[in-house]
Amino acid sequence: MTPEIKNRMDQIRRGKVPKGYEKTKAGILPADWNVHMLGDCLSRVERPVEVKSNELYTQIGIRSHGKGLFYKEPVTGADLGSKSVFWIEPDCFILNIVFAWEQAIGKTTQSEVGMIGSHRFPMYRPVNDRVVIDYLISYFLTQRGNDILEAASPGGAGRNKTLGQDRFLKSKIVLPPIDEQKKIAEILTTQDKIIELKQKLIAEKQQQKKYLMQQLLTGKKHLPGFNRGWKTKLLKQLSEKQKKKNPGFQYSLVLSNSAQHGIVSQDQEFDKEIANEERIDGYYIVVPGAFVYNPRISVTAPCGPINVNETGKIGVMSPLYTIFTIFSSEINQDYLKYYFQSSCWHKYVKGVANYGARHDRISISDEDFFAMPIPLPPNEEQAAIAKVLSTADRELDLLRQDIEQEKQKKKALMQLLLTGIVRVNV
Repeated sequence: MTPEIKNRMDQIRRGKVPKGYEKTKAGILPADWNVHMLGDCLSRVERPVEVKSNELYTQIGIRSHGKGLFYKEPVTGADLGSKSVFWIEPDCFILNIVFAWEQAIGKTTQSEVGMIGSHRFPMYRPVNDRVVIDYLISYFLTQRGNDILEAASPGGAGRNKTLGQDRFLKSKIVLPPIDEQKKIAEILTTQDKIIELKQKLIAEKQQQKKYLMQQLLTGKKHLPGFNRGWKTKLLKQLSEKQKKKNPGFQYSLVLSNSAQHGIVSQDQEFDKEIANEERIDGYYIVVPGAFVYNPRISVTAPCGPINVNETGKIGVMSPLYTIFTIFSSEINQDYLKYYFQSSCWHKYVKGVANYGARHDRISISDEDFFAMPIPLPPNEEQAAIAKVLSTADRELDLLRQDIEQEKQKKKALMQLLLTGIVRVNV
């Protein structure tokens, strides 16, 4: 950041007006930025669909937090029934009036031509050469922009908090000259592409790790110097279930095991404590290094996740979880951790489990669970496999940190460019 920009930021922070700026109701802004009503910048676009019962239609959806559009599975006109729907027009600003307060906004493109949208998804096209859609979307992702969406969406939380379109179009927005908007949008779009490329790289690395696990943990592929000595042991020959309870509330840290986050404190997973003091004395104690099986299934964990307590703390967990620790010197802790991260054990569990009345949970007896076969290479090979997969994990962690830095960089750019603190050359 140049001394000039730092000085300008300091002046604005202290309420002083730098040269070329002026004090407005919206704050200290560049003198050539103007206040407009959104209704003077945007015009509603709508083309109703004459639904035919035997034709297929693809509907769009709009993700919250500015994460764009997605496409639903095609349905017939008969399935749509009397639902009011509209053809998607390209190059429009679109929002979900039910979740606009949650920044459910986006931009339509040629890719969506021929698709349809709900009457809850109004589309607007720029008029009078006053606003650029990409700039507008970035603006609505700032606090100031979100305040406009919130103010136009009165009511309680959820579906009662619906955006009023008249109120929305009467909202006032401060806009730079059109060429500056285009340049700002270009800069922010470039930053988005950098983030997107890094996210694709993470996805590729995750697939590579998944392939490695499938090959190395089943003996289909061996690391150099290893090619024999594999055997199979049952889980009960390597580990034992832990059933020590928590009388007298000896431990108060309630842990949770999820497919997405692994083992974390319950308030971190759910933003609040679900358990209460009356119940946790009957919870099982979970020591660092203990394995925990959660029978709740999900898209990413079709048989439920098995993770290790790597919090470094002793906690407690509901009896719904199966907790076990290794006692055998034949098994490497990290090797077993990666084995359970893979899908190698899923076939066995699916073969012995009972899904019962609850389709979101696997029902498996302790006897069947601990009879799970575990492929066991020599200790040296187990350690080598764990080291390779640990290296892959470190690479993924570094990439995630890199992406987070790029996201923070984008936030900083938005803060500087969308407030006029930094001007761009056009």
